[in-house]
Amino acid sequence: MSVIMTLQVAGDPAKVEEYAAANEEQMQEILEAAKGHGLLAHRFYGTDDGKIMVVDEWPDAESFQAFFAEQQERINPIMEAAGAAGEPEVNFWRRLEAHDEYGWDA
Repeated sequence: MSVIMTLQVAGDPAKVEEYAAANEEQMQEILEAAKGHGLLAHRFYGTDDGKIMVVDEWPDAESFQAFFAEQQERINPIMEAAGAAGEPEVNFWRRLEAHDEYGWDA
């Protein structure tokens, strides 16, 4: 069963969008590398009070960890441009059978 990975860090979400717009090719290259490690889904999110979150779906935690280790030098400039403060908090979530699923092709 796949896992949801969340990565959260303090930073400026608008700066992430600016960096991505100015570096579309690099963003696509990182995405292709992630897909090569098994990435199933990916999104960036941000709050108005300075938080950035990445939400991914991966086959397992190890697939993400291998990708992240390989691409760290390419990911760091994105976080630096966003003014990311501190180490990101990474969590892996497994789906719970709560018998109340709705949406996302439930």
